[in-house]
Amino acid sequence: MPSTVDLYCVMGHPVEHSRSPWIHARFAALTGQSLHYTRELVALDGFTAAVQAFAAAGGRGCNVTVPFKLEAAQLADSCSERVQLAGAANTLVLADGRIHADNTDGLGLVADITVNAGQAIAGRDLLLIGAGGAAAGALGPLLAQKPRRIVIVNRTVEKAQALVERHAALAARHGVALQAQGLDFAQDFDLVINASASSLGGAAVPVPASVLRPGCLAYDMMYGPAAQGFLDWAAQHGALGRDGLGMLVEQAAEAFALWRGVRPAGAPVLAELRALLEA
Repeated sequence: MPSTVDLYCVMGHPVEHSRSPWIHARFAALTGQSLHYTRELVALDGFTAAVQAFAAAGGRGCNVTVPFKLEAAQLADSCSERVQLAGAANTLVLADGRIHADNTDGLGLVADITVNAGQAIAGRDLLLIGAGGAAAGALGPLLAQKPRRIVIVNRTVEKAQALVERHAALAARHGVALQAQGLDFAQDFDLVINASASSLGGAAVPVPASVLRPGCLAYDMMYGPAAQGFLDWAAQHGALGRDGLGMLVEQAAEAFALWRGVRPAGAPVLAELRALLEA
């Protein structure tokens, strides 16, 4: 690869399924940027060494997927407020021998909901299902949209409460009521986001259909076959279902902007990718 071409990659285990090389190639073509983006399968105990080797080879940045997001945050020399709150990073910027970490997952989620789906978050009642890494990465950007309230529900209430406590100052700054509950409750919402692993494992939706206000948006962070059960559940109960493919594209656009200084439009690439996957 010519030295004039900047190098980027996605690191994970597994990683062969990743659509990131295709997405970033399309972004580069649409913005006139010159770069080369690859997949890097990383040994479970080899993440730090892999990042260091990639940087030494001239790598300018990398996306990070499971199971290395927590390690990526810890490896960085500096990080964004989003990483500090989430405790996890999905994007590394490599420059001048230093590593800067950011988390673009929540930004991508917000962009897909507000731009691609055309749904406002400000002033709305929002339910976030799950309190793991996916929920933690999304919560900060969701709070910044200033919904009326966010309720985090999780099988282990203490885990949801810990997430609330970590984000309490940010919630107060944006005037958002933020609370944690268990899965047995009786409230309904304008926007329901599934950040749990239920879809990935093929399990039933962990909350009752009574959480869905008529016509509300029910969003699953998974996409493809994994999200179909959740989408069917939403449709059966009068909600508008949406999978997380747009989040995948939009979080990549945010990472691209960090690296290249230009944010590509996600919508046309999302339309292309959806058509490709459905072909």
